[in-house]
Amino acid sequence: MIGMEIKIMGGARVAGAVTAGLLALLAAAPAQAASPSRHVTPVVGSFPQAAPVAGASSPAVPAVSPARTEPVPGATMELPAPTGSQPVGTVTLHLVDRGRPDPWVPGEKARELMVSLWYPARKGSGRPARYMTAEEAAALLKGQGITGIPGEAVSGAKTHAVTGARPAGRRGTLPLVVLSPGFTMSRASLTGLAEELASRGYVVAGIDHVHESYGTSLPGGRLAGCAACEEQEADPWAFGDKAVRGRQADVSFVLDRLLGRHPVWRGAGLIDRSRVGMAGHSLGGSSTSWTMLKDPRVRAGINMDGTFFVPVPGGGLVRPFMLMGAGDLHRPGGQDFTWGRDWGQMTGWKRWLTVEGGDHASFTDYPLLTKRSARELEITRAYVAAFMDRHLRGGDRWLLDGPSDAFPEVEFWE
Repeated sequence: MIGMEIKIMGGARVAGAVTAGLLALLAAAPAQAASPSRHVTPVVGSFPQAAPVAGASSPAVPAVSPARTEPVPGATMELPAPTGSQPVGTVTLHLVDRGRPDPWVPGEKARELMVSLWYPARKGSGRPARYMTAEEAAALLKGQGITGIPGEAVSGAKTHAVTGARPAGRRGTLPLVVLSPGFTMSRASLTGLAEELASRGYVVAGIDHVHESYGTSLPGGRLAGCAACEEQEADPWAFGDKAVRGRQADVSFVLDRLLGRHPVWRGAGLIDRSRVGMAGHSLGGSSTSWTMLKDPRVRAGINMDGTFFVPVPGGGLVRPFMLMGAGDLHRPGGQDFTWGRDWGQMTGWKRWLTVEGGDHASFTDYPLLTKRSARELEITRAYVAAFMDRHLRGGDRWLLDGPSDAFPEVEFWE
């Protein structure tokens, strides 16, 4: 099609072990109060100072340090097996929107995106999917300032999806969930969640918003770095506004290419175009509400621990929305004032949950690196799946009705 390029890419899993130094990944940066006038390092758990609110003082949203855990020498990262009944396949797409320049690199006249699809697959043999490329892993380690660890140690983390497996399902029946990662993170950080949803009968599209992570592998041996990091450091709030609007355009483009008349994936006919949801972590969560406001195809959304850089307007967000936050930071009246500000603008079905003892990374795969525990990922997978089941499938999922003995860490707020 004119103005667009699409490539489907396979990938081999690289064997390796996550060694001790990698376990410092989420504890690499000390906590510091940040404001738009100060240098802000774009690390996991970093939040800018609150922007001014008319007629009110500007409370600070200080940085949050992830829980620190002693490294486990020789530890190997392995994603927990999905709990659904269906095998999982995966494929990587390279999409190019030639109608839009890259927002972070003005010299690039087209916007490139890397997208991983996870989906229910037919049984059969195949190569296990790699977690990320060795080049992406090396960029991640460098971005976090970790030395002495080969990139293959990260890229070789064990996954449960098979590369290029044949899709399974009846035509027009599978819901689609879009996943958008946190800033400086790749789509790989949400692999555990994606595999879980796919095993339960969802097609999942994880998007790498190019130039917003430490490294994204592109065709031709290219590696796109974090061009957006400089703007984030200069003015976090202006950056956040720009990034959220750009991510909405990215998501809408991906939906166009998956749900349009000439879809880019051979299994696209299995997708029910009327049942699309979105969930995002951090900046990806902030982008979810704005995407829903701008793109009516997204019927339901989740913000996992993300500051709302673009406020929900007075007209309100009428479609289902859920907030999942970490501990004290995102309780009502907590440090991130934007949740309380925008909660009242959500006029449809909604839930506000927090995970006691959680931190900013709790909604990603990374607790498997730092804490050697799958509990936080188990919680995320259970509640995201329950939300999508209720709003994309019409199922009555009791887990969203109130506190559960199975997950005592999860608190409900009004």
